Amino acid sequence: MKTKNNRLEALRMIISSRELGSQEELLNALQKEGYKLTQATLSRDLKQLKVAKAATLRGNYVYVLPNDTMYKRVSTPGNIREMMTASGFVSMNFSGNMGVIKTRPGYASAIAWNIDSSDIPQILGSIAGDDTIFIVIREGVSHEEVVKVVKQTLNVEH
Repeated sequence: MKTKNNRLEALRMIISSRELGSQEELLNALQKEGYKLTQATLSRDLKQLKVAKAATLRGNYVYVLPNDTMYKRVSTPGNIREMMTASGFVSMNFSGNMGVIKTRPGYASAIAWNIDSSDIPQILGSIAGDDTIFIVIREGVSHEEVVKVVKQTLNVEH
């Protein structure tokens, strides 16, 4: 069953990965992802997500998400289901007791929140940008231990 939260997540991903300018185009894109809804429901969803229309460089108006959202428009959109299941994690590197986690664009804040809210004792804290997270590692903790616990927290296999 397709829940409202899943539908809203799919709508966010569609808006962030495509330039769509009408509700009809959005309804068609949602239908391709398995969501059948009315124009009235779509309007309510757009209002709830605070979606706006903005001009492109070509002068067309397209739907955009608010600036504070973690989604960014991507130039090569993938399958929505694939994008929704991807953790966004790319890599992790260290220098002393500092670590840098690289993510897909727009994912850093959400991943940092997951790390911070998991109360990982090996990590003192994090600061997130758009696609980079800076972490401070507790003294005496190995980099390998941090990699292991972060990947477990984020359900990352590689």
